[in-house]
Amino acid sequence: MANKPAEIDRQDFMKQFMRLKKGSVTRRHFLSVTGIAAATAFFGAGSTSTAAAEATGLGRKVTLATWPNYHDPQTFEDFTNTYGVEVAISIIGSNEGMMQALELGRGWDIIVPTQYAIAPYVERGMLQPLDLALIPNFNPATHLERHLSPSIINGASYAVPKNAGTTGMAYNRRQLYPISSWRGFFDVALNEASGRTIVHDYQLTAIGNALVALGHGFNSCDPTELAAAEALLMQVKPHLHSIDSDYQPAMRAGEAWLTMCWSNDAYQMAEEGDIGFNLGSDGGEIWTDFFAIPAQAQNPRGAHALINHLMDPKTAAQEHLCNGGTIVDSRVKAYLPEEILSNRITQPDEASLTPLEFGIARVLTDPMRADIMNRFRSAGG
Repeated sequence: MANKPAEIDRQDFMKQFMRLKKGSVTRRHFLSVTGIAAATAFFGAGSTSTAAAEATGLGRKVTLATWPNYHDPQTFEDFTNTYGVEVAISIIGSNEGMMQALELGRGWDIIVPTQYAIAPYVERGMLQPLDLALIPNFNPATHLERHLSPSIINGASYAVPKNAGTTGMAYNRRQLYPISSWRGFFDVALNEASGRTIVHDYQLTAIGNALVALGHGFNSCDPTELAAAEALLMQVKPHLHSIDSDYQPAMRAGEAWLTMCWSNDAYQMAEEGDIGFNLGSDGGEIWTDFFAIPAQAQNPRGAHALINHLMDPKTAAQEHLCNGGTIVDSRVKAYLPEEILSNRITQPDEASLTPLEFGIARVLTDPMRADIMNRFRSAGG
């Protein structure tokens, strides 16, 4: 009989988790020392019987398409242990990439779209309305209207909020002075951080932040303004380390010194001590991410159950401790320490949010922006 891993507390779990993110330990080592599961593609794989899974009526597996570094693996293991249902994770890097995958027939039971993507999904018949009776842990009364309204279309709820956040810039404190504007981001990328800068593989923020650097709106679809943003991106392309939405490994390893950065990633990397984070004083993005169920989901009943599990305030707090998202459910605050509630990355003040914009639906499907991003990706550098 194999030796059972010793139990570890949350501090040791997070230490091992961050070592995994840095790439200093293998996934197999992480799974073995934390005792989460066998090193397979599924959380909980091999840990439940067919009979146990079928007894719940929730199927044997739920598939989830989500963002990098966005969940505490233990929450999925807890779900598996409770319901006998495995959770299979796919990592996506952009809303447009997720939409294209669904259009090509890729099937998931749950996706995690940003607020501006929900309406285009619904218009294309790609989401099914949620049965909120199956998600009793969700309470609309404990959420702000700005985090609810994008998900309600023609009176139906198509998604529930996971967490919110912002998009700013992360930088290596040992190598660079603080950067606090998108104009400064591109100037430093062209100079001190040449060859060490990462731009999101995500047209909303890659193009949006270039627009802001030039004094334009984050959501602009104006042809002249977009042409100027493309010129700036093409100018910086030869100076980039990479175009990537999973930038934590390169930043942690010191291979990259500067990156476009979602606030939840900034929170995770801040534990390193050498990585700082600022929002753009000249503008940028504020966002809310949601859980939604695609119209072609193979296991909608299991999907509702997993979403309900993740909506439990205690479970949501566990997720926040791991990923650093901004709280959208006021009940969650009771389960979080003051150090999280007062953290300026996870809970920014209103003044710092004032220059920021929510992404809008038109941007997701704008053909000019899509063409610019494709040319930017394929350009030599």
